[in-house]
Amino acid sequence: MKHITFLIFVFILNLNIYSQERTPGEKPKLIVTIFVEGMRYDYLYKYWDKFTEEGFKKLVKHGKYYQNAEYDYLYTKSPAGYATVVTGTNPSQHGIVSNYWYKRITNRKEYCIYDKKAKPAGTDNFEIRYSPKSLLTSTFSDELRLSDYKQSKVISISPKDYAAILSGGHLASAAYWIDKKTGKWISSDYYFSQLPKWVNRFNEKRFPDIYLSKEWNTFLPLEKYKNTLGDNNSFETGFIGDRKTFPYNLQELKNAYDSYEILTYTPFGNTYTKDFAISAIVNENLGKDKFCDYLNVAFTATSNITKKFGIRSAELEDTYVRLDRDLKHFLNFINDFAGIENTVVILTADRGSSDSPRLLREINMPGGFFKDKNAETLLNSFLHAIYGENKLIEYFDGSYLYLDRNKIEDKKLNLYEIQNKIADFAVNFTGVSNALTSFNLENRNYTSGMQMRAQNSYHKKRSGDISFILEPGYVPGSDKNYGSGYRNYTHVPLIFYGWKIKQGKTDVPVSMTDIAPTLARFLQIAYPNASTGKILPDILK
Repeated sequence: MKHITFLIFVFILNLNIYSQERTPGEKPKLIVTIFVEGMRYDYLYKYWDKFTEEGFKKLVKHGKYYQNAEYDYLYTKSPAGYATVVTGTNPSQHGIVSNYWYKRITNRKEYCIYDKKAKPAGTDNFEIRYSPKSLLTSTFSDELRLSDYKQSKVISISPKDYAAILSGGHLASAAYWIDKKTGKWISSDYYFSQLPKWVNRFNEKRFPDIYLSKEWNTFLPLEKYKNTLGDNNSFETGFIGDRKTFPYNLQELKNAYDSYEILTYTPFGNTYTKDFAISAIVNENLGKDKFCDYLNVAFTATSNITKKFGIRSAELEDTYVRLDRDLKHFLNFINDFAGIENTVVILTADRGSSDSPRLLREINMPGGFFKDKNAETLLNSFLHAIYGENKLIEYFDGSYLYLDRNKIEDKKLNLYEIQNKIADFAVNFTGVSNALTSFNLENRNYTSGMQMRAQNSYHKKRSGDISFILEPGYVPGSDKNYGSGYRNYTHVPLIFYGWKIKQGKTDVPVSMTDIAPTLARFLQIAYPNASTGKILPDILK
């Protein structure tokens, strides 16, 4: 009897300890943002029947799902999306207006994370000179690191360099991305001169070679993928050599492209990212002390596969089916390691995606390609006819048009007049809805519509003289990374899960700028210094 009583006592004691351990603390110990690049809001419903109960469905059913979350600016490029979420403000403030912008001082376009003073870490490719210096404001994680003066650890991971660097902010402990030449995870001396030992050990296992030795076939029988236009359709670009049907021999593709980047154009690029993120949690011991840590993970194969095969392809559906299984593993690991009651998980996307203009035209929907290079030629001819000057346009990417201001000043021409004439003439082009001058964007206060979104995208030092607003369904012919202010690009999923997050769904409109100040409120720290967002409504129990 004494023995039984003792066992019951031990059982109750352990039960109490376990209950205490599983009780959420006053503040979370770990915050994890999960970006799925190019994920449209409707994908959750489109692929719902093929998801497990432990991946996307777990987040939807047990988290707080904001079904009406949107980006508030015009040019929804991926770098701008990452920067907006972590800064709590729009490109007009944080300055990441696009993947590239034209730099008038150097007369060349500049990559959004380029830093000539930075050097690579983990590779001898010295063309890789990247840092977050172009990000003009603080991020949520910057304020977190400032609040305890760098006791919190901040790790940002993505196959793509801009996603890792911008999401990590200025004070990140580390940002990692994949070297296209070697397939290894690399970084920048902005963070450290040499990779941590655990990263080198991970790289030495040569996981990319293992993945690329396999075949990519459908996870489920192909006939179950009902949300597609078929495995082979004329709207797919496919891989080199007109490869656009299952199965795919990945080693052949690797040899054809002579680059490990091809891994990131398959679902296994997501799995590789997930495994590295788990290794980071373990080796950096994230979420295990009194200082809250932050981990950002961006899955980007979804966006790459969309570019190759479109949003209605079997390849993309298979990618989301597989990502759901990766997400299941990742969430279960976080729960086992840090405890989901101590962790806030946010699932969202940098932007949405749209159908191919070729498909839209084929089915008699509005849409097409805006012939921006032809438009530039015509505009130069138009300006020459009026002012007698050649090439007053310095650069045009289909979104922003930059004028040669030095030439205009030297010739004593009226910049304001030239801008207005271009804007008035441009609306005659097929696919152009409107064109706004920098003068108007700087001096007027637009409160709604595409004009407001254009103003939120505009930064005086980095944006052009004219902002082009295209009609729905149109994209510039020369811009492979185009993003518009229409809902297929701006409307993305937003789910909070874990810690003290209140379960449920809401259709209340919220802005993607609301995420960063909400996280700051959870931790009772300062908001990012240029944050314009609000606290998300009805989010805590």
